[in-house]
Amino acid sequence: MSLRTITRALPSRLTMRTFSVATRLSAGGDAGAPRSGGSAQGDAFTKREQASENYEIQRREKDKLQALKAKHEKLKLEAEAAGKELEKAEKEGKQ
Repeated sequence: MSLRTITRALPSRLTMRTFSVATRLSAGGDAGAPRSGGSAQGDAFTKREQASENYEIQRREKDKLQALKAKHEKLKLEAEAAGKELEKAEKEGKQ
């Protein structure tokens, strides 16, 4: 029996098998087994942790809002300046 006959007898998926490793995607805070009692039951640490996370989220949102307000004010001033410049150019063009 030749080598050619042996390789033809093997199923193709055995020779073409590849291995892949995928990382497991976890949601934020997934670090282990769930607590007994579910999310309805919370001890002082859980409540403090949740309060801390809420505070950080609010702080970030406040910072983002302040940045947007500053950007809006800057664009508003630029638009006013451009409007004044346009009016000035129109007046000079009419004279």
